[in-house]
Amino acid sequence: MSSSGPDLPASGSSQSSSVGRPYGGGGGRISLSPAVQPPPDEPLKEETFQSSESPRAEADLTCDECGAPLRWSPDVGALSCEHCGAHREVAVVQGTILERPLTDKAVASAARGLGRDVRVLSCETCDARVTFEGASTSEACPFCGSPGVLAQDANRQALRPESLIPLEVGAERVKVAFGSWIKGLWFRPNALKKTKRFSAVGVYVPAWTYDADVHSEWSAQSGTYYYVTERYTVQVNGRSQRRTRRVRKVRWRPAWGQRDDSYDDVIVIASKGIDGKLGQSLGPFAAEGLVPYGPEYLAGWRAEEYQMDLADGWANARLRIESSQRKRCAGDVPGDTQRALKVRNEMSDVRWKHVLLPMWSVTYQFKGKPYAVLVHGQSGRIVGRAPYSWIKILLFVLLIAVILAVIAMVSQGR
Repeated sequence: MSSSGPDLPASGSSQSSSVGRPYGGGGGRISLSPAVQPPPDEPLKEETFQSSESPRAEADLTCDECGAPLRWSPDVGALSCEHCGAHREVAVVQGTILERPLTDKAVASAARGLGRDVRVLSCETCDARVTFEGASTSEACPFCGSPGVLAQDANRQALRPESLIPLEVGAERVKVAFGSWIKGLWFRPNALKKTKRFSAVGVYVPAWTYDADVHSEWSAQSGTYYYVTERYTVQVNGRSQRRTRRVRKVRWRPAWGQRDDSYDDVIVIASKGIDGKLGQSLGPFAAEGLVPYGPEYLAGWRAEEYQMDLADGWANARLRIESSQRKRCAGDVPGDTQRALKVRNEMSDVRWKHVLLPMWSVTYQFKGKPYAVLVHGQSGRIVGRAPYSWIKILLFVLLIAVILAVIAMVSQGR
């Protein structure tokens, strides 16, 4: 039996045995969850934990020409001054994406805060905590659109991101994408397509990534199909007749084996702000776009504080890895079917990093109700929620019913 594999990135090998027939299988690399993807062929060079600070913990975010605040510009891929138009390139340190062992010492030594003075808006509806600089001009949550937001001090003890993917999609591109998206929806109210007012906020969403080596030992009952011929009696026109039929049986036998797999960049989204289903529909991120964390990339933009801590994130990732291993071990069991599968996993060399993923959170209102839309910060892909026109849906169903009735009448008349 072969396995198509679960939705986690892994590579590995396996060995298995059974009474009567030995069997061997193999592990392979499989895709990440819908939130993010690993590099396709050439993964980033990653260094092990050595120091307590990430590169460029602090940064000067004022313009060299006029002293005004600088803002990261997705359109030019550099810091930009909205006052005088000057640009400043951001130096990217290659090959220094830091991964730390999942130990108390490494966690305690990790850098804290975002390396800049910020406050947060805390949403009373969706529990998101989103950073802002200076005086807040926002009267609503950038994720759910709720007006119930409170300005609070940022958590200075929050673990600093090790890396991020810079926002690459600018506001004008979001405006065009939203217009095209809303006009292309089916079975929606006509008035919806005329919607032009919306709120769009560029935001970095927090996530944890985990690496782990896993050794799994399994045992199961392996079943092989075989067929026998059975005789049975039926009544035909009041008379008994003897007939035969092939019946499938299963021959069970014990089987056991082991396998070793390595998981790389298992992603756990640590956000409470984004709609989980929309986030999955948004599609993967290209992990080759990761750069070492620098406050420059967040200049002028929002960043959500993680609402799932490192330990809870690992508990989530561990469950997914264990589920993945169970499916892989099931694929190693020989025969045609199986039962009573038991798997024991040992995990080692667990490493983690904190990353930020770029998105645009868009909210619009229709008949007084807010709707959420997400725009991918790398690809520009857009997904969102919108109301349906049940009148249009009913008319469409009636049209299909009429067409089917006409086809049936024509067929009967031949």
